[in-house]
Amino acid sequence: MPYPPVITADRHCTRRAFCLSTLATAFGLAGPLRAAPPPTGTHNPRLATLDHLMQSFIDDHNVPGAALAVTRGPRLVYARGFGYADVEERIPVQPVSLFRIASISKPFTAVAILHLAAGGRLRLTDRVRDLIKLKPLQEDGLREDPRLKKVTILQLLRHTGGWDRAQSFDPMFRPIVIARACHVRPPAGQTQIIRYMFGRPLDFDPGVRYAYSNFGYCLLGEVIREVTQQPYEKYVQEQILRPLGIHGMRLGHTLTQAPGEVRYYDMQRRTAPAVVGNIGRQVPLPYGAWFLEAMDSHGGWIASAIDLVRFARAFNDPNRCPVLGRPGIATMFSRPPGLAGFQSDGSPRDGYYGCGWQVRTVDRPGRFSSWHAGSLAGTSTLLVRRFDGFNWAVLFNSQTGVGGKLLSGIIDPLIHHAVDSVRAWPAHDLFPKYE
Repeated sequence: MPYPPVITADRHCTRRAFCLSTLATAFGLAGPLRAAPPPTGTHNPRLATLDHLMQSFIDDHNVPGAALAVTRGPRLVYARGFGYADVEERIPVQPVSLFRIASISKPFTAVAILHLAAGGRLRLTDRVRDLIKLKPLQEDGLREDPRLKKVTILQLLRHTGGWDRAQSFDPMFRPIVIARACHVRPPAGQTQIIRYMFGRPLDFDPGVRYAYSNFGYCLLGEVIREVTQQPYEKYVQEQILRPLGIHGMRLGHTLTQAPGEVRYYDMQRRTAPAVVGNIGRQVPLPYGAWFLEAMDSHGGWIASAIDLVRFARAFNDPNRCPVLGRPGIATMFSRPPGLAGFQSDGSPRDGYYGCGWQVRTVDRPGRFSSWHAGSLAGTSTLLVRRFDGFNWAVLFNSQTGVGGKLLSGIIDPLIHHAVDSVRAWPAHDLFPKYE
């Protein structure tokens, strides 16, 4: 692919060229990048605040590429790509470029579970152990924790099932250890991980408190497979994504890229032993240091920013949502009981985890914003549903910015400010352009 044209008309463009030259050097490219590609997608001068934010942000944090999409009410009013989807090939990010969305996968799994509950195929009070009958792996004298039989679907959705990675470990990132314990060829898949964890003690009594658990959402993916007798990906695509008009989302892969998917970059150029492919060889963190295929229901999807805001806006009007009715949407954002939703003195927490979403109340009861972030080496993502009807998704093909902080956390308040700074939003809808 030829170099983009040299643009040196102003100081910003010269600075941008310097940043990309620095980025090229960091990745050992044969020659410097002469200039940034211009932003892709529809330009609207009324929304220049958002353009300037994104261009400045990827400059300041040496980010290879990013995408941002914004909806206002039901309309897609902004969708643009910035920087490079592939630095080496000099391919620009498009509004429809696919990124690993990491833990933003969880809201999709939650909606699939709530959809099954609405259809009477399971109850949120069902006990997970009654639905998943895999035999526990019993080693080193360990036995199945009797508390495991009390864990419910709703507790998994709210991260109150009893697993706390800060207290023990996250099994989703131990595919070699678990495969060896199960006497199977590594890396371990979902079945082996579940059997392994079913043979180990919980970290706390189910329902007592909140502790973020990737494994809990791994179990929800297995519940979907058991109840529907379909692959998890197929069920979500057919029953959740297709009714919402989302056709490009799919599960990602550890070592290969889908058509239209970006490349991922670790700005610190870290390596680790491979857990897939040539196991044990040092590999870049985004490509083989963990097993994405086992993370399907908690972190395995790839999607565009447009896909994500199409999903987010579906819940703006509970009476017209194609996949969940008003009761299901209310449950999704409802406050959990106990310490997960309330302080020790009984007062409600300002923020809590609903079913697949972080939720924060605002100025009055019933008014709230919800969001989810995602993070893996080479990936930082954020999906926001704001109380006033705005939704946005921002995706990066690197994880951290200057100072080692997650890009999603750095840009979050900046997007709020940029959206609030827009004085006149376009009346037309960009969604039909991407149908």
